[in-house]
Amino acid sequence: MSLDPDLAGALHHLAGAGSFTELLGQPGGLDRLEAFSGGAVPYQAPEVCFREAGAYGPNGTVPVRVYGGRPGRDAPALVWIHGGGFAGGGPDMREADQLAREIAARSGGVVVSVDYRLARDGVHFPVPHEDVLAAWLWTVEHAAELGADPARVCLGGASAGGNLAVGAALFLKDAGLPLPAKLLLAYPFLHAELPEPRAGSGTGPGAAEALDVAGVLEGLPRLLRFTSDDCRALVENYIGGPVAMASSYAMPGNADPAGLPPAAIIACEYDDLRHSAEAFAAGLRRAGTDVDFRLEAGAVHGYLNHSAGLRIVQKGLAFLARALVDAKPFQ
Repeated sequence: MSLDPDLAGALHHLAGAGSFTELLGQPGGLDRLEAFSGGAVPYQAPEVCFREAGAYGPNGTVPVRVYGGRPGRDAPALVWIHGGGFAGGGPDMREADQLAREIAARSGGVVVSVDYRLARDGVHFPVPHEDVLAAWLWTVEHAAELGADPARVCLGGASAGGNLAVGAALFLKDAGLPLPAKLLLAYPFLHAELPEPRAGSGTGPGAAEALDVAGVLEGLPRLLRFTSDDCRALVENYIGGPVAMASSYAMPGNADPAGLPPAAIIACEYDDLRHSAEAFAAGLRRAGTDVDFRLEAGAVHGYLNHSAGLRIVQKGLAFLARALVDAKPFQ
């Protein structure tokens, strides 16, 4: 395979930038990032009603945006957690707002987007984790008035948001609290030390494909890569200490997944974090859990932050929307 042509044609906008922080600190950096994200591609977001609300938790009120939903209905719902390396991102990014609008419109369900506290300015685990739990519990409690079936509320996220979603699900399982009907994960970051591809896992690449993937990865701009040092730095910033201190709720990839609900997982073909998603999917299957795994051919990490005018983004959104529609009560 090769990079998606729309994504490949936009890579030059990232030339010379070692990180998103560096890029945004340069004159015209925001314009370059928007150009890379397909901002000029014709696209009209679906008209979906939304409102602001707040879920109270141990650290105070957690802002949430509720997309779609009408009282009296019995629709599925998704509590969605954006990515951003635990320290970035927000409810206005495409991976949050655009995704929520699209999933709500496609599924006829409710999407609750969580504006959790970021790991910066002295904030560390468990604060973001607790914010996600607060949003989850609030959604389940208010599901009926939102127009959703409390037994069909799903939990998901992208990248670091996928980590937060799985960590929250593990906590809920251990605490005997209501579990999600399904986990919906996009290119999740679940391991502090990225696992090697597992032969026979049913998801990992073969030898020839691995060589192709490695070659494409080497040609990507630096800010789209996740080296071992990058992953370690992200985790240490998140937990506020050495990687070895991370609990299974903070880095859930190595935890026992037995008892977790079914999962729908997207991994990107050209992503250093691909093997984290593959290893987690394999662990779920070994535990007897149903997994719908999609390897997005030609995609790079974070591709759902691109305009939904791109065909590859539409495919990922369609997969997640179908997973939400198909969610059945787990407990």
